[in-house]
Amino acid sequence: MKLRLFFCFILAFTSSSILSQNKIDLKADFDIENRKITVSQTITYKNTSKDELQSIYLNDWNNSYSTKKTPLAIRFAEEYNNQFHLAKNEDRGYSVITSIKQNGEPLVFNQLKNQIDVIKVDLKTPLKPNKSYTIHLEYIVKIPNDKFTNYGISESGDLSLRYWYITPAVYNGAWQYFSNKNLDDLFIPKADLNLEISYPKGYTITSELNSNNIIQNTKKQIVTLQGENRIDNRLFLNKVSNFETVQTQGLSLISNIKDGELEVLDKVLITEKVIKFLLNNFGDYPHEKLLLTEIDYNKDPIYGLNFLPSFIKLYPNHFQYELKLLKVAIHNYLENTLLINPRKDQWLFDGIQIYYLMNYVEAHYPYMKFLGSLADFWGVRSFHAANMSFNDKYIFAFMTMARTNRDQPLTMAKDSLLKFNSSIANKYKAGVGLKYLDDFINANVLESTIKSFLEQTKLKQTSPKAFEAYLKTQTSKNVDWFFSDYINTRAKIDFKIKNVSRTEDSITLTVKNKRNNSMPISLYTLNNDSIISKSWIENVIKSKTFTIPRNDANKLVLNYNQVIPEHNLRDNWKSLKGFFFNNKPFQFRLFKDIEDPNYNQVFFMPLAEFNNIYDGFTFGVKAYNTTLLRKNFNYRIQPRYALKSKSLTGSASASVTHYLQNSNLYSINYGVRGGYSSYANDLFVRKIIPSVTFLFRNDNDFRSNKRQRLKFRYLAINRDEDVNNILNTTEPNYNIFNVNYLNSNDNLINFSKWSTDLQIAKTFSKVSFNYEYRKLFESNRQLNLRFFTGAFLSNKTDITSDYFSFALDRPTDYLFDYNYLGRSEASGIFSQQYITAEGGFKSKLETPFANQWISTANVSTTLWKYVLVYGDVGFVKNKFNHAKFVYDSGIRINLVTDYFEIYFPIYSNLGWEIGQPHYDQKIRFKFTVDPQSLLGLFRRRWY
Repeated sequence: MKLRLFFCFILAFTSSSILSQNKIDLKADFDIENRKITVSQTITYKNTSKDELQSIYLNDWNNSYSTKKTPLAIRFAEEYNNQFHLAKNEDRGYSVITSIKQNGEPLVFNQLKNQIDVIKVDLKTPLKPNKSYTIHLEYIVKIPNDKFTNYGISESGDLSLRYWYITPAVYNGAWQYFSNKNLDDLFIPKADLNLEISYPKGYTITSELNSNNIIQNTKKQIVTLQGENRIDNRLFLNKVSNFETVQTQGLSLISNIKDGELEVLDKVLITEKVIKFLLNNFGDYPHEKLLLTEIDYNKDPIYGLNFLPSFIKLYPNHFQYELKLLKVAIHNYLENTLLINPRKDQWLFDGIQIYYLMNYVEAHYPYMKFLGSLADFWGVRSFHAANMSFNDKYIFAFMTMARTNRDQPLTMAKDSLLKFNSSIANKYKAGVGLKYLDDFINANVLESTIKSFLEQTKLKQTSPKAFEAYLKTQTSKNVDWFFSDYINTRAKIDFKIKNVSRTEDSITLTVKNKRNNSMPISLYTLNNDSIISKSWIENVIKSKTFTIPRNDANKLVLNYNQVIPEHNLRDNWKSLKGFFFNNKPFQFRLFKDIEDPNYNQVFFMPLAEFNNIYDGFTFGVKAYNTTLLRKNFNYRIQPRYALKSKSLTGSASASVTHYLQNSNLYSINYGVRGGYSSYANDLFVRKIIPSVTFLFRNDNDFRSNKRQRLKFRYLAINRDEDVNNILNTTEPNYNIFNVNYLNSNDNLINFSKWSTDLQIAKTFSKVSFNYEYRKLFESNRQLNLRFFTGAFLSNKTDITSDYFSFALDRPTDYLFDYNYLGRSEASGIFSQQYITAEGGFKSKLETPFANQWISTANVSTTLWKYVLVYGDVGFVKNKFNHAKFVYDSGIRINLVTDYFEIYFPIYSNLGWEIGQPHYDQKIRFKFTVDPQSLLGLFRRRWY
């Protein structure tokens, strides 16, 4: 009965696809010299729905390159890729449609607002159910440069094309159209293709379609490409083709994937091995050719293999090539046969791919380590990371997002995912989830289910719902938790054992579910390292108490094989020997390592730093507990010896982070840090700073760069007193309560940030407001605006000291927030270090401080490429003086915005500075050498 219900369910999803008769006939004339394709095309599309269609929609994804405001352009900007925005107009592609006709009569058509790569066409007469429309299109395709998405035309004139001609959108009760966002996920119905391609002599054409009728004349060659029930429309035209074909088991595998200089025989054997695995697990491929490309691999590489330079060989060449070939082969096989919506239902596609990659490595390379040959090196093999198997990386990569509260549900649309999630974490979570499900069901049910599902739905429109229904007919176990909790939510998996009691014959224990979900957990009983029993504990809402046979067990372990992607493994075991055996021993390691849940790990790292000119080079050691996966509690102790000041300096910190799910307030951090270092020659400062920080984001849109931060802190500053120091104050020791609110929207095209700050101390209180805006125009001109205003609410500080005053060009930094190399310098190169703060001026004017209020505006704009002109204006008000109008201007060399910049003053209140003596001392520098800050340049593209 269940099986019959399933087939009824499947029929609802696939019957329309079985009856569909879609055709595309196309003539394309390639003018490669002018980067142009002239297309004459006929589309026949059958309405397989029960609805009458007044209009139809077409995908014109080549037109997504046409402007800097398309969804594709916006996607590039969101990921801080300025290559498209800064490109020449001739490098960007577009489409020009000259006509769309039905039965010889022109049809009204238009591009959708904000989606100019989707075309709406109004039909002359409504299209009734089970009827077909046939339309004829004439258009010109301007080919984009391949540097944007790897598809297009290269500088050498080779063509790599995908989504290059117009295709019908899918209608299955609603129109399924969406814009190109460089995700390679166009959803189109299968169709019979007949493409007549005319291209210049001297080029070789490569396609997955069958080729025939090759005709040559003096300048051109014409080939006809045909195929039935096709989705793939990739086409390659190369002057020198690097594609090779291996024929095996009735399937031609065409590939240009780099092989690491393997011998031809080795490549053939590997190809046969991969194809055999593919066909055994997925069934026969319905087409004669399977095309695998280096572009496919570069867009979805095996992460871990691709991070090191090519000359570093962690893995044997044959292993690397084999996995590259396998990953792309599985991907392209599924893409051409499993007809699901790739933007909305991507998890099923990804899950099957990663699941079988893991199975393949388990079967053929069970002892391969993630670190490869490096795991056997002296000094490395003692690390816990050296024990990490190759497949362990999948849980590890997913956990990097889960542990930082940046994971997203697998059912979320692909274009709503963070880049790291869409490229890595969600793919891995889906594959690991199927391994988890497989372990739970057992008896190879999942593998046989996937194979039969793929065979029954091959080349038919289907969905994950159909897969769920089919799986439930194949097992008696309740797998609702997998689809409701694991797939559909961000629910974490986290269990612990508590309240264990034992007799000679039995063990009574309580398993606590630390999260709100219904996912099961495996329980193992062990005698030393030998497994005695394994059982599954289900439906643990909060906790469950039960009794099991002892059978000589001396240890209980949850998730012993670590198949389950559990959030925290550190509380998963209980010893049945003694009372205190469960206290984890300390483990000391040199350098950061992978987390070992059986130990309290302490890491040490030698330090060699240059933090300021007063301490000079410092050498020391850092002791910390932070592993490569983020923990909620972290501490760090860093004693250092300073060579110049000949003193022991250093810092220490401890913090606890509490992550909140399904809330705009997503993180609360409680911490305290302290330090001891020089702030001038032979003068030291001691700091103790407890703080609480609240972080906010849009919980409905993780891709949004809008962030808010509210920070409370108390600064206890104790400085050595020196009356000869010009920046000293009569009170070298002070305490300040500080509240800061930051609101930012950090984007490539439109950047904005504003903050308010309140400081309360014994002798003063002050408030300030800061606003920054940056705009990158379509002409590639950049405009930067900044406004700052601040005022003392009360000021009882010494009138002769400006230590706590607002600064026009160089704050004294009494909060010790800025990375000054020479914070107390009044002259010399280190006094020229510039940090954008408070007044933001670059020139050193005669009124550098304000002890009452200050208001300034800073502006800069592009002159040429990275050369900008800047100007600053403002008012500075001191006690017993009138407000003074101040201004300066100059040239800004912007090498890396906010990180490496040079400022050349030209004109200010001081006059023409460029002609004044000692001009070299007026030049200002902004530079950042902090590794964490520089790493932010990489992180912002992925998170």
